[in-house]
Amino acid sequence: MTINVKKLNNSAKLPFRATEHSAGADLFAFLEAPITLEPSQRLLIPTGISVEIPTGYGGFVFPRSSLSSKHGITLSNCVGVIDADYRGEVKVALVNHSNEPYIINNGERIAQMVIMPVEVPNFIETDELSDTDRGIGGFGSTGL
Repeated sequence: MTINVKKLNNSAKLPFRATEHSAGADLFAFLEAPITLEPSQRLLIPTGISVEIPTGYGGFVFPRSSLSSKHGITLSNCVGVIDADYRGEVKVALVNHSNEPYIINNGERIAQMVIMPVEVPNFIETDELSDTDRGIGGFGSTGL
């Protein structure tokens, strides 16, 4: 599969898979100057790129495990979704869950993007749904 990537600035970095079997491609901050992400603060960080996701797929933006486990920096929306018809700049919504400020530098790896197939369902209204053993139980209804 090939994903077309448009650099919105010549200095922007293309997504990069660190190893041959990496599921995600690193996304890089594109900043004019370092930005401090204060404790509990959320910021939208530009990447300087836009992508062309093929129809039938989505780009899913996940946190980088090292940023979250070492520094408490993760995505404020848990998982970002890049739709196949979106052509704007990819931006990453970060949040600082730590008690310490964190400095984000230009070119820093801030998230990872995974391209996955997406089923596009038709939603049909109905008066009844099929029965299951679980039924309407939720939020802990299946035990610990």
